Amino acid sequence: MEQPEKQEVAHRPKSGGKDSSKALKPQEKAPFIARRLEVWDRVKKPTPQWPDEDIEVRLGSDKEGKKFKLGSTPLEIAGKISTSLAKRVIVARVDGELWDLQTPLERSCHMEFLDFDTPEGKMVFWHSTAHILGEAAEEIYGCKLAGGPPTEDGFYYDMRLPEAGVVQQADWKRLEKAVEQAVKEKQKFERLKMSKKELMEMFDYNEYKQRFIADKVAEEGSTVYRNGPFIDLCRGPHVPHTGYIKAFSIMKNSASYFLGDAHNDSLQRIYGVSFPDKKKLDEYKKYLEEAAKRDHRKIGQDQELFMIDEMSPGSPFFLRDGVIIYNALRAFLRKQYRKRKYQEVRSPSMFNADLWKQSGHWAHYKDDMFTFEVEKAEWALKPMNCPAHCRIFDHRVRSYRELPMRMADFGVLHRNEASGALTGLTRVRRFEQDDAHIFCTEEQISQEILGLFDFLKTVYDLFGFTFKMKLSTRPEGFLGEVETWDNAEARLKEALDGFCNENNMKWELNPGDGAFYGPKIDIKISDALKRDHQCATIQLDFQLPQQFNLEYVTGEASSKPKTDGAEAENKEKPEVKKEAKKEVKVASLDELREARKQKKLKISDIAENCGIEEEACFRIFDGTAEASAQDLTKLSNLLCGDPLGAPNYRKQLTPGYARPVMIHRAIFGSFERFMAILMEHFAGRWPFWLSPRQVLVVPVMPSVNDYVLEVQALFDEHEINIDVDVSADTMKAKIRNGQLAQYNFIFVVGAQEKESRTVNIRNRDDQATQAKGELIPLDEALEKMLKLRDSRALENKL
Repeated sequence: MEQPEKQEVAHRPKSGGKDSSKALKPQEKAPFIARRLEVWDRVKKPTPQWPDEDIEVRLGSDKEGKKFKLGSTPLEIAGKISTSLAKRVIVARVDGELWDLQTPLERSCHMEFLDFDTPEGKMVFWHSTAHILGEAAEEIYGCKLAGGPPTEDGFYYDMRLPEAGVVQQADWKRLEKAVEQAVKEKQKFERLKMSKKELMEMFDYNEYKQRFIADKVAEEGSTVYRNGPFIDLCRGPHVPHTGYIKAFSIMKNSASYFLGDAHNDSLQRIYGVSFPDKKKLDEYKKYLEEAAKRDHRKIGQDQELFMIDEMSPGSPFFLRDGVIIYNALRAFLRKQYRKRKYQEVRSPSMFNADLWKQSGHWAHYKDDMFTFEVEKAEWALKPMNCPAHCRIFDHRVRSYRELPMRMADFGVLHRNEASGALTGLTRVRRFEQDDAHIFCTEEQISQEILGLFDFLKTVYDLFGFTFKMKLSTRPEGFLGEVETWDNAEARLKEALDGFCNENNMKWELNPGDGAFYGPKIDIKISDALKRDHQCATIQLDFQLPQQFNLEYVTGEASSKPKTDGAEAENKEKPEVKKEAKKEVKVASLDELREARKQKKLKISDIAENCGIEEEACFRIFDGTAEASAQDLTKLSNLLCGDPLGAPNYRKQLTPGYARPVMIHRAIFGSFERFMAILMEHFAGRWPFWLSPRQVLVVPVMPSVNDYVLEVQALFDEHEINIDVDVSADTMKAKIRNGQLAQYNFIFVVGAQEKESRTVNIRNRDDQATQAKGELIPLDEALEKMLKLRDSRALENKL
């Protein structure tokens, strides 16, 4: 399965350095604050006067626009609609673009108002609060700030304290008081466009901001935002003023690395959260308490489901009960695969690097792979299955009659995650996916997508998950023809419309966020705590079949000779055409920057491919160091010549053959992460069919232990997960231990049960059964348990 684009994460080095309280005396102000304000005042221009003209603004779902004055702000318009709306709204969306409430409208447009309860509203609110936290951190520590983005559950700011100081929990109150003061002042958020040169001057004291500007800001520049004395490089938007933040709390602090790279400086990270009122903050803290109780790492340890060992970080050891759940999930999928005509395959775990070079993963993903040498050749552990499945498809001639071909693989995958990013079962290095690839014709896409929608609904309904769907369309830098993309997107929209109408759902459009090789549908499930998790993804891929020259015989063609056995073993490798390199003139620095921007290449990739030190390469591009003639030639060949000198693996289609489309698909995602989600969703109270602790038999007295063991043997024979407690504990203690261990049913048996061959059943989820009740014949109890298990019901009910 192709992995979604990887996000930068904070790795956690060991805390070190001096106590932060000595970093800066409270009465001092860092000198760079005044210098920043000087640059701001010099660059800022007077507010322009808007002509006395009208614009037409269409609001929300209104079909007709309303007239407002050119230069009106979204906040002014909200106030004219209603006072309550103006108080509630956080940000506007103007023609699909998020827009500051206080930024004037420059044209007629369509506009929506977004409050805190929308995802966009939360992000803007939290991003604004991050700036206020940045202001407080500069005031208290005199620190250099790095990045401060919003996250799914708040925000954080990374910073470097003077003398490598460390943030202490004792500092939190001082920081929160400084934030509180900034909120009281109702500091306006002001936006200013600046050139790249002006930005470099404004942040000349901060090497982290300089790195961001050099690496990510175009020559024409970017924007900064100011609130009070604080100014930061930022695209925005933000709330109108700091007074919008009614409740704020620091949640934790930790260490991190700049840009998530262990080779960079160690920084301090402060996490926070904020809300428009205190009640929401109190509710959030209660929610966190419940989430802590459900933490899969705690449940995994308490129920002995898995363990992590320092000898293999990020590679979970599944214990007996964890394996029972794992196997039950896999058995369920295998049953679905048979029903839905999937063929299960297994592919090797390690491959020659040539495979990954042909697929394109080597250029973009090598740093996230485990690589090693075998007989002087480069090899790697596979991080995904798709190239291997392409090889399986291509190992013999394929006919259109074989399509669609649905190929599933539970193979072990490895990804080289940084040690600081590893977390329980949710971020690991070794894992398995319910990975599948469907090879089909373009005409079969819609039907296959509908089949996948039905599959994921069947799976998620089984666990009580609701889900949302989002279509990501053609990005910049896409591969292939526009017409092919348009056709694929139209088919996906058609399938989404049909499925969502039938199931009373809505889907979202996420323009420009598709993978470079094809559009995709991301599916997020919502758990018992209303948290969203992305597990499933459906991606159309037109490129990998071309890269591996996959083809099938069409109905109009006669089959070409088949190869098998020794012939297949000796089958020639596809010819790798390496075109002669064109002589490329030495480019100017501006041309190199523009070429890098167009190709979207990282400095680290450029440095590696040119054999230039990364720091030297960075300084060449930010203009602080001159490039040698030799380095300029290397950079010109790389950026203005053939892309990375990549060989052309693609061949012309054989006459009478067609290229299949490839659909990447996962529903669980990784088994490890899905199990973590299930642990927290069910809070360790497993439904019967998944439970490793389905039945516990407790004797009333030792004299019935033989009957207890007989009951165990009978149920065990029918693969019911049954345990007995014949320890010296009291009956009451045994029952209590069974309840704490979350056994679905506890059978209490005494002399009467032994004599009548019956059991007394206590149901974990039914309080009425906790005292002695009706005796149930043993065979009937077994039959009920088997029926409950095979039904895969969520409810623990006989």
